Amino acid sequence: MSQEKSSQCNTSSPSSLLGGPIVPVVLRLAAPNIVNVVGVLTILVIDAFCFGRLGSNALAGGSLVFPIAMLMQTLAAGSIGGAVASTIARSLGSGDLARARALATHAVFVAIGIGALFTVAFGVGGQSLYEAMGASGATLEAAGRYSSALFSGAIVLWLFHILASAIRGTGQMVRPALITVAVVLAYACLAPALMFGIGSVPGLGPAGAGVALVTAYALGLVPLIAHLLSAHTPIRLAWRDVYLARSLFGEILRLGFVASFNSILINLTLVVAATLVARFGTASLAGWGLASRLDFLVIPLAFSIGTALVTLVGANVGAGQLRRAYQIAWTGAAVATLVTGSLGAIASLAPDLWLGRFTSDPEVVTAGATYLRIVGPAYAAFGVGLALHFASLGAGRIMWPIIASAARLAFVIVAGGLIGGSLFALCVVFAAGFVLYGTTIVVAIRLGAWRGVGPHSNRSSSALSATAFR
Repeated sequence: MSQEKSSQCNTSSPSSLLGGPIVPVVLRLAAPNIVNVVGVLTILVIDAFCFGRLGSNALAGGSLVFPIAMLMQTLAAGSIGGAVASTIARSLGSGDLARARALATHAVFVAIGIGALFTVAFGVGGQSLYEAMGASGATLEAAGRYSSALFSGAIVLWLFHILASAIRGTGQMVRPALITVAVVLAYACLAPALMFGIGSVPGLGPAGAGVALVTAYALGLVPLIAHLLSAHTPIRLAWRDVYLARSLFGEILRLGFVASFNSILINLTLVVAATLVARFGTASLAGWGLASRLDFLVIPLAFSIGTALVTLVGANVGAGQLRRAYQIAWTGAAVATLVTGSLGAIASLAPDLWLGRFTSDPEVVTAGATYLRIVGPAYAAFGVGLALHFASLGAGRIMWPIIASAARLAFVIVAGGLIGGSLFALCVVFAAGFVLYGTTIVVAIRLGAWRGVGPHSNRSSSALSATAFR
């Protein structure tokens, strides 16, 4: 039996995951995910351009929906998806191929269930939320139309990200990246056509962006499912005589639920920020909305490195190579700091490179430039925190990243309320929040937040729960 497991481990976890120079293997696994960064950037640019052409009210309405939409994406791809990749990687690292396959099958049902919850909460009930955030009139109408169209297809987006994460958990990064390219290309064609119309066919306005995104992900879902039903993956989905086990749902959801707090808190901070900025009028909200979209470029930049860290750290923890798991985490954090810090420096020094492409309204540009000049330098701290969040997810120790996100949210609420009497002061608060987030995670891991982690953490759902909450 042990010989069989060893063979499975060698098949499912390439030797490069468990040995050899760390920097090359991190970069090799991260490189295909740069495609995701380009994809997200492309979608951000298309959204900003199209909403900008629809006017300030549409842009402001889209800015209110945007944090919720990104919350869904980061939960699906980063938190629950990261938990799926982590549990599969640790199972393969320990040589338990049957468990890895079962986890992949259970992940499909997880995606359907959570996607349905998002449809009910935001596809049906989103209008009340945006009204509570301060939207009214044309801005509220734009937010409601965009939200209804987008979240009606939430199950499609969840299935796409969860299945892509399952594939990444096996160390296969290229295929999900290539499929993401196809999704982005489809969206680039569909969004302008559906928002503005073609010929005599009228456009759908803000709702067109939501319909386009759901349709593009539905097209991308087809090759993902085909791959997972083929013999070209070690975690081939088996639907015949499927037995659903509570323990396997628990293994995914316990770690994913805890990890989700991090994404929820990060995006809730943006919702709070949008509410605070909305006090200064439509132009300030629109400018902040354009500028803060770059925050969500930091996330996929860190995600491209982080998905590699989830797989590498998870596989090495599963194999009992704890020292190497630590080394991988800090190497990935250093790379993330360099990449996201460079983006922040460019945004701070030349904000018009981003803002000037989407609007000529001087008030909107001024508000956006204020944000980028102050917050841009703090992107490095945000990036290192996100990278170590993914590394902690791979190790099954996610509590300190959550504490860091909670501290940032509390800081923005309290400091924003006390000293946020101007947009400039609010931006200082937002920048300080990023620094607080990254510093907290770095210090926690240095002081032993991962102490006691080991291969036992994927042996049972109860053990995983215990390590996740330490």
